[in-house]
Amino acid sequence: MPPSAHGIDIEYYTLYNNRVDKIESFKVNHLTLLPGLYVSRRDKKDGVTVTTFDMRLTAPNREPPVDTPALHTIEHLGATFLRNGEHKDDVVYFGPMGCRTGFYLVMFGEKSASDVFPLVVELCDFVLGFEGDIPGATARECGNYREQNLDSAKYYIAAYKNQLVKNKRLTYPD
Repeated sequence: MPPSAHGIDIEYYTLYNNRVDKIESFKVNHLTLLPGLYVSRRDKKDGVTVTTFDMRLTAPNREPPVDTPALHTIEHLGATFLRNGEHKDDVVYFGPMGCRTGFYLVMFGEKSASDVFPLVVELCDFVLGFEGDIPGATARECGNYREQNLDSAKYYIAAYKNQLVKNKRLTYPD
């Protein structure tokens, strides 16, 4: 029987980890990463390019992550804005990072951070100007509809927009 710890086959785990490639987001130095808008990766298949953007709202491991109700509200409002705007046919996905320090925006096309910068600023303005009921925040439409906070969402988005416009960080640090 192979050696194991906590029910994990150590030999298999070691072989597996030596065979797999590190995913792109784990290659980014999170110790130097600051709020900005970055191209996380580009994927191509059958002549179609998809670009994933890293909308980094907070400095990982140095600032607190976005609180969950604010993150959830930004997700609902951001997705609503993107899916109803002039670029709606280019949007594949908008959603939060598991670490809660930002969002991924996935779009069709070989786009740069400069290309989508105005769109992201518009997204921020939409969140900042939003009043009323959060779209999709009902029990029928959302699995955790009660966990929303518009005021906190505006706080985080205002700070992000300020950093984004002021510093225009559009490439990952080395």
